[in-house]
Amino acid sequence: MNQITAARKGEITPEMRAVAQAEKQAPEEIARKISEGTVVIPKNQMRKNVDSLGIGQGLRTKINANIGTSRDHSDILEEMEKARVAVEAGADTLMDLSTGGDLPKIRRQILAQTSVPLGTVPIYEAALRASLKQGLVQMDKEDLFSVIELQAAEGVDFMTVHCGVTLSAVERLKHQGRLLNVVSRGGAFLVEWMVYNEKENPLYEDYDRLLEIAGRYDLCLSLGDGMRPGCLADATDRCQIQELILLGELTQRAREAGVQVMIEGPGHVPIHEVETNVRLQKKLCNGAPFYVLGPLVTDIAPGYDHITSAIGGALAAAAGADYLCYVTPSEHLRLPTVDDVRQGVIASRIAAHAGDIAKGVAGAMDADIRMAKARRALNWEEQIRLSVDPQRARSLRESSPPQDQEVCSMCGEFCAIKGMNEYLGDRSKTSGL
Repeated sequence: MNQITAARKGEITPEMRAVAQAEKQAPEEIARKISEGTVVIPKNQMRKNVDSLGIGQGLRTKINANIGTSRDHSDILEEMEKARVAVEAGADTLMDLSTGGDLPKIRRQILAQTSVPLGTVPIYEAALRASLKQGLVQMDKEDLFSVIELQAAEGVDFMTVHCGVTLSAVERLKHQGRLLNVVSRGGAFLVEWMVYNEKENPLYEDYDRLLEIAGRYDLCLSLGDGMRPGCLADATDRCQIQELILLGELTQRAREAGVQVMIEGPGHVPIHEVETNVRLQKKLCNGAPFYVLGPLVTDIAPGYDHITSAIGGALAAAAGADYLCYVTPSEHLRLPTVDDVRQGVIASRIAAHAGDIAKGVAGAMDADIRMAKARRALNWEEQIRLSVDPQRARSLRESSPPQDQEVCSMCGEFCAIKGMNEYLGDRSKTSGL
């Protein structure tokens, strides 16, 4: 029995109880949200070593870290180190986006050696298989569905499927025009295949078949935004919104079939359109969990896109986005290194936490209050322990030791906090600060 079916029967699964405990909510509330589709628990029934994680309405904003090889750089050991570092830095989930080397071996190793939910984009493997034989456009739809079935049977917890990339979407793209046509790799694969073969997207045409597989394994479908904008100038255009409308319809069909589903979003979005994008998704997709890539709020910061995405991610989370896909400093430039992965996770965690404070998520503000108290007490060990990145915080403090260990080397004897503790300590305590 899958999570939605159990919830609709009034049954509380162990996964629902675990999520409720982690989120400080009643199990019955979690079950209600799952039955309605506003919360998902990506946990494949075939996978036994995975943590129960809730994504969606009223829950802590979650972070995903992408890892994976390319044809230019394929090192399984390095990818496993990226997985370890990502989880250590606080990633809630991983996605294996490998396109080079032995894809099944990489995926199985990640599944075996990590306990966080794992996602994939199955068309990558299907396209790679086809390209090794006759070419991408020669892919047969049976090849695609066999990969989906294989990955589900192996225990993959959620899959990105670009069901909204249709022939009508391609025609709209042609007529409208864009600065950057399609930047989604999976979306581009499907557009190339459809244009060459003059056939409809099999993930859309045979959506019921996809739902049957997902329901059998309790596989969470992440409906991909294949027409997402790849630059600010293309944001919130007709191609993007028309796809979102279709994803809303597909969300309803998935819920009717008892399949957990979330929606993927942009991308590159001007700062003043971020909230609009979140509100549109929530309205059109009836509150389905929203999973955004960033979004990046400017296109001109290669090497710093973990920062541009954190700005957009904080705004998106505050507006109601539920799940942030990290962006690393090397986005648009190269395959990320282990250190890039770590920086990307930390930046996204900061964004998610800022959004959670704005949303009033249980316990979010408590962390900042504890930090404020530690700063007032000039308790440096506690400040480091409470920080989002204790390793970096300790490194920075120790790199410039002050003469007076009670303060830091920036203000030294002129430390405002120390001075106020000495002259206003008693009065400030009685004021309740």
